Amino acid sequence: MDILKSLGHPEEIYNLFKFKMGGCRTVMPKLDYGSMSGSLRTCYRYLNETSRSFAAVIQALDGELRHAVCIFYLVLRALDTVEDDMSIPLEKKVPLLHDFHSFLYQAEWCFTESREKDRQVLEDFPTISVEFRNLGQEYRDVISDICHRMGVGMAEFLEKRVGSMKEWDKYCHYVAGLVGIGLSRLFSASQLEDPEVGRDTELANSMGLFLQKTNIIRDYLEDQREGRSFWPKEAWSQFAAQVEDLALPQNLESALACLNLLVTDALRHVPDVITYLSRLRNQSVFNFCAIPQVMAMATLSACYNNSQVFQGVVKIRKGQAVTLMMEATNMGAVQAIISQYSQEILQKVSQTDPSRDKTLLILERIREKAMPQDTLRSRAHHLSPVYLSAAMLLAALSWQYLTAAVGQMFVALR
Repeated sequence: MDILKSLGHPEEIYNLFKFKMGGCRTVMPKLDYGSMSGSLRTCYRYLNETSRSFAAVIQALDGELRHAVCIFYLVLRALDTVEDDMSIPLEKKVPLLHDFHSFLYQAEWCFTESREKDRQVLEDFPTISVEFRNLGQEYRDVISDICHRMGVGMAEFLEKRVGSMKEWDKYCHYVAGLVGIGLSRLFSASQLEDPEVGRDTELANSMGLFLQKTNIIRDYLEDQREGRSFWPKEAWSQFAAQVEDLALPQNLESALACLNLLVTDALRHVPDVITYLSRLRNQSVFNFCAIPQVMAMATLSACYNNSQVFQGVVKIRKGQAVTLMMEATNMGAVQAIISQYSQEILQKVSQTDPSRDKTLLILERIREKAMPQDTLRSRAHHLSPVYLSAAMLLAALSWQYLTAAVGQMFVALR
């Protein structure tokens, strides 16, 4: 059971119960669905059904920005569903990707030929597009522009694999960096954040690249099993004849070297992440941005030099994820979390790893940028052993009750 994984981390057990007893409302306030139109309620239902990681934090955003980001997500999910659907022939898929932004203004347009699991966002696209057209012009302009640019980029990579490290950056820009840029422009358009947040596309791009590279690194085996690969050839070709060879037991040492090279590359975006987060002023926007970033940092730490990347699935503990959600609500806490996971990676750097010098260099840059607090606040909140023991006992006795409630939240987070 997941509770057993947290027994050595009593602060996680404490936060699991704190989350269950109402602490979740500090980062995920309950929405008033009754005041929404029927089509908007349907959009939020689709959001919860299709989002692997952002549904909860999207619904915690303030005011009209929440609806704009919800629709932005669903539009891009529909676009991504077209890209992922291998049953759509290229001669049909390329024009769909290029023209997708124009469908936002075609009230009846829908696509019923997809076989993907998220096809409902295409089949019922009129419900999404009508809510798009209900948004303010300042939001529509951003969403349409990003949708157009992303569709063109996706089409570019349909028939080629990621080759160089520069191409890896370019691919991640198209599928995630543009999301960061679009979100930042939406934040500024809502006036919840300063115009500078929307203007600085370099920092916004880094926010997206860090998340996307983390997902690509973690999902190596899943992608291989589905016949696709997003690890750049420039990296894996240094260690194997074919990217799939990295999963062979006899190639473990080379596989770990390749893994660590890519983790190091992803870590170079962390200083930009820290700078970006330090500029945010609205609490809901900060939570929305910070929580996925610290979870990505925890995931990279778990992946670094970990053979499980090539043998199964690397996941952070549920208690760990809840703790990060509860704590990553201010800049000091985020800096402390980043510092902690940077230190964890540092302790795993091998003397013989080919990327050792680069890894140490970027970890030092992160350490300087994060400026950890003197005690890192110890993340256990200095709870007494008696209290922690009682919490652990209570957790063991009440786990069945907790699982049902917390499990529902994690359906949205995945």
